[in-house]
Amino acid sequence: MQRLALTGCLLLALAVAGCAHQPAAPGSDLPGFFLGLIQGYISLFALIGSLFFEIRIYAFPNSGWWYDFGFVLGAMAFYGSGSRTYSYSYRRWG
Repeated sequence: MQRLALTGCLLLALAVAGCAHQPAAPGSDLPGFFLGLIQGYISLFALIGSLFFEIRIYAFPNSGWWYDFGFVLGAMAFYGSGSRTYSYSYRRWG
């Protein structure tokens, strides 16, 4: 019985979320790939600035997938792309 209630609540939540939509974009001059790249690169500074001023870290509305892709690439370029970015050398006591 409890499993049936959980499944029903999950299906109801999915049905309600499926009806949600984003507001229409005002105009055709939306941020695209390159602005997403720049904003991803400066995301740390925008986060710090948002603590003191009315600054948004992520542009909304944007052009969609290309803005997201540029934002992720910019963030990866600023924060580093993993452990392969650095070269480590290991020397023992001698």
